[in-house]
Amino acid sequence: MATQKWSQDVTRHSNALDLDREVFTRRDPKAIAASLKQSAEASHRRRASPFRSAMSMLTFYINRAGKDLDPRQKRVLEKAKDELRLAFGKERRT
Repeated sequence: MATQKWSQDVTRHSNALDLDREVFTRRDPKAIAASLKQSAEASHRRRASPFRSAMSMLTFYINRAGKDLDPRQKRVLEKAKDELRLAFGKERRT
């Protein structure tokens, strides 16, 4: 029986956000950002602002997937960060 990594458990059962199933496997950065935004705004358990909660979950997933993350999907997820900033009206980092 395969053991589940703690980071996988956090992604699936976050105490702050109820994520859509397979959100991080989507190929559309806008769809990922929209889903994270909706989850963060709907959550009553988060401790930070909706933007920070959504961005934290996205960054957490990218960092924990590490070298096992497909390079193409990593680019999609990095673009989703920019889309998330746009969705929340935040300035883009340079």
